Amino acid sequence: MEETQHSPELFLFLASTAHDMKNSISVLSGTLERLLAGASPQTEKAYPQMAQMLYQTRRLNDNLMQLLALYKRVGKPEYPFDVQPLEVGQLVEQVVALERVLLESRGVSLELDYDPQLIWHVDEDLIVGVVSHAINNAVNYTRDRIRLAVRELDGLLEIRVEDNGAGFPPALLAAGGVPSGDAAGVNFLTNSAGLGLYFSGEVANMHRHRGRRGAVRLENGGCLNGGCFILTLP
Repeated sequence: MEETQHSPELFLFLASTAHDMKNSISVLSGTLERLLAGASPQTEKAYPQMAQMLYQTRRLNDNLMQLLALYKRVGKPEYPFDVQPLEVGQLVEQVVALERVLLESRGVSLELDYDPQLIWHVDEDLIVGVVSHAINNAVNYTRDRIRLAVRELDGLLEIRVEDNGAGFPPALLAAGGVPSGDAAGVNFLTNSAGLGLYFSGEVANMHRHRGRRGAVRLENGGCLNGGCFILTLP
């Protein structure tokens, strides 16, 4: 069977289309955030529906952002991977600012545990994207609490996003949590392509130092006795 060849122009067109869609969804998400920030369940009858719309738009925005980042990683190897020293406090502040309205609209509290003085070398945009996506995912499964904890452990930076929901399914944990190869087509949580976990694993793997590389894993338990997303960076 003759193999179909795809031109670079086609991939560029698809990436450009995804970028345009992401911009439109970002506008919609920003509008919903402003409406929710000025409303409450007591003053706005459609508040629960608006909160769900914000969650779904954030989810779509995450997926498109991850697709674009992977395109730059795979389709444009020359795309710069920008590792710079970053205060953990600044990282956490960015994530909190991004997630504040969504968490408030869903009635979810965010607990923080970190040393603001700790500094680590990371690609800021990619790591903020990974942690924000983990929180967005936890919002859909938690009962009412999420914990973001960052610490240095055994020479690695460990970032944990924990919730007090029912935890990850045993099948997902047995599969190692992060899809790769043929397993990338299965996500036991959402029946989607598992893009979020794949993206997180790729970003973690890009961070390397002195023979060590980053990793992502899933567990159940933690301080809130629910699902735990764990990102470690050298």
